[in-house]
Order: sequence, then structure tokens, then C-alpha cells
Amino acid sequence: MLRLYDTRHRQVEPLTPAGARLLRMYTCGPAVDRPVHIADFRSYVFADLIRRVVERRGVRVSACRDITDLGESARLHEEAFTADAAALNLRPPEHAPRASESIEPMIELVAKLLEKGHAYRGPDGSVLFEAGSFPTYGEISGNEAEDWVLWKQADGSMNGATTWKTPWEGEGVPGWHVECSAMSLRFLGERIDLQTGGIDLRFPHHENERAQSDSATGHEVVAHWAHSEHVLFEGRRMAESAGNVVLMSDVAERGLDPLAVRLALLDHRYRHQMNLTWDGLGVADRTLRRFRQRVAEWAESPSRPISADYGQRIREAFEDDLDTPRAIQILRELERDPEVPAGAKFETFLDSDHILGLDLSADIGKPAVLPSGAGELLAERERAKAAHDWAAADRIRDELAALGVDVTDTPDGQLWSV
Repeated sequence: MLRLYDTRHRQVEPLTPAGARLLRMYTCGPAVDRPVHIADFRSYVFADLIRRVVERRGVRVSACRDITDLGESARLHEEAFTADAAALNLRPPEHAPRASESIEPMIELVAKLLEKGHAYRGPDGSVLFEAGSFPTYGEISGNEAEDWVLWKQADGSMNGATTWKTPWEGEGVPGWHVECSAMSLRFLGERIDLQTGGIDLRFPHHENERAQSDSATGHEVVAHWAHSEHVLFEGRRMAESAGNVVLMSDVAERGLDPLAVRLALLDHRYRHQMNLTWDGLGVADRTLRRFRQRVAEWAESPSRPISADYGQRIREAFEDDLDTPRAIQILRELERDPEVPAGAKFETFLDSDHILGLDLSADIGKPAVLPSGAGELLAERERAKAAHDWAAADRIRDELAALGVDVTDTPDGQLWSV
């Protein structure tokens, strides 16, 4: 079974579902009042990996990922997010509730917290959570509690925004934190095995959410909390306010495969902060294309069983707190191992791809196509070798590698792959 770092317990521990063969997982989804950038997707790839590893062990996953859609242009950004998620091979969750369509359970939750004495009405009519009523606040992040808004009473500052009537008095809008509590309880029930999100959600969002859900039910709702670390881009925080936003559409405009983003994310441990760069995405794109080409080549060989040694090591890496960099490194080692038959390499790569989600079988049956200018460089390198100009031959090999073409010298001449 997968062992995962639990943020609240501060240790790596087995992710054991309460149900025998069912794991309930909630992931805090995107706020679609803006475009979702590639750094945001780390937490969703993280949740997708968890699901894939658990399902390979024969455990069904019931996943819920919400959509916070209370801002303008929400549908446009939601559609873009859904398309980007598909391009990254994220498996769709069983439940994808929109906040705008889940107001009733939010109002019910706030009413229950008022009834139980965990909430109170403020001077302006808003409803606030009484932080002191939840003594274990801070177990996820270590931060201290302050009262927060569960329901914001409508006032002139809302500038015509949609508001909803409440049973206590007047109209208003839900607080951000109450949205996830209400939707997770509605769609997954009062016993949730795992909740995931980016590290920035530990406080105050997940602390507040835990306090709300536990106070309403009278028991610990979420058994495990897991978080992925921040992603920088070119060494800077990715945010509109910082003027540093890269979207999946920007990746496509540069001719990079969208799954190069997924591979770049997988090549770093989810609990470590990482720095994406255009150069790094280019390397990931070339690696992805090489893996696919190798798989297509190996598909032409007689089928052989999965390599027991490599397969076991890769599975252990996945289940050891999602050590995807180690799993990918083992695949690189397998790629170069002359002792393993091509058919076994083929089966082992495709078996690993059930979790990696990189579409490594995409080039099977397709003819290899050289990038523009590569044919001329290959011919030039042949002439350099014939003239024993080894320095030029090495230089041209590097130029070909930059184009995504790998060259191998054999007794029968140079072989290439893309």
C-alpha cells in the first residue's frame, strides 16, 4: 500500500482506507475567477498520482474535486481548466461540484454551526466561526486561530454580485472555507480518507475547513492530509500580481507536448519546492519523445514478461511516498541496460505508464520523423567521421541532441532516434 507523508501527523504513514476496497479522496479544486496556470496543476497531478497508485493495488477511489466558480468569467476559465486537465492526463473525478450549485449545503452547514455554538452573528449580520470553540486548531500548520467569516452579509461593496437568502436573516455569500467543507461532506460523507491540495492551503484554508467539518459532525472527518510544495517559474513565484504566469496554452505555442509539463513535475519529489524553466520543459519534452520512440522500437520485438527486478524497484519507488524521480531514473537505467530484452523493456515501460500517465505508447506504429535540419546534420556528421574529424562529429552530435535526435555509432554506421 502507498505510504504518504501526512501533513497533520508530520510523518510518512500507510494510506489505509476506512472501507475495505474504497478510498474517499477530496482535492481542493481551482478558483476559476482567473486562468489556471501550470504551477497550479502540480497539486492536481499529485492527487492523480495518488489515485493511480492506489488503484493499481485494486482499491477503488471515489474522488471529489470542487470548482470555485463564484466570480465573473467562471465558465470560460472552467472550460479551459477542464481541457488542460485532460491534456495532462488527469483522470476526471467522480464528483466535480460547482460552488454556485452547492449553496444549499453551505447554508445548512453554517446553520448547524450556529446551532451548536461554534458560530455567531457579527455586528454587520455576517456569521463568523468561533475559533476558540475548536481546541485542536493548528494541528495541520502550527498556526493559531482567529475567528473567520462563514457567511458574508450582503452590503454595498458587493456591487451587484449574486447573493443568496439565508434562514437567519438577509442575504449574502458563503465564505471561501465553508465551500469545501460543505461540498466534501455532501459528496463523500462524514468519513474521508484523504484530502489533498497545494502547501499554500494548509493555512488558513485547511485549518479552517477541518475546524468547520469536525465541529459540525462531532468527530475527525479527514483521516489524512497531504500537500504538494510550491512551484516557481524561472526562479520567481508564479502569479498575476508578480507578472509571471505561464499557461498550458503558452506551452503549446512553443511546440512542446503538454505531457512534458507532467513529466517535468514528476521528475521532482512532490514535497520539494521546484523551479520550472523553459529550458527544463524543453529537456522534458525531448525525454518524453525519446521514451515514446524507444517504446515504439521495442514494440517491434517479441513480447517478453515485465522485468521482475526493474518492475519491483519501480513499484517500490511509487509506493515510497511517491518517489517519482527515482521511478523515472530506474526507467532511464532500464532503457540503457543491454541485458534486458527489448520485449521486456516494452512491457515494463508500459506497465509503469499506468501511473506516470505519459502516453508512452503514442508512437507505436508511427514512422519516425526527423526534425527540420536534422537530416543535413546527420549527413554532415557522416562526412566528419569519414574524415576522422572526431571533434566535429561530437559537436554535431550535440547539435542533434538539442533537436531531440539521439545518435548511436555502430559497426554498421550511425543509428538515430527521436
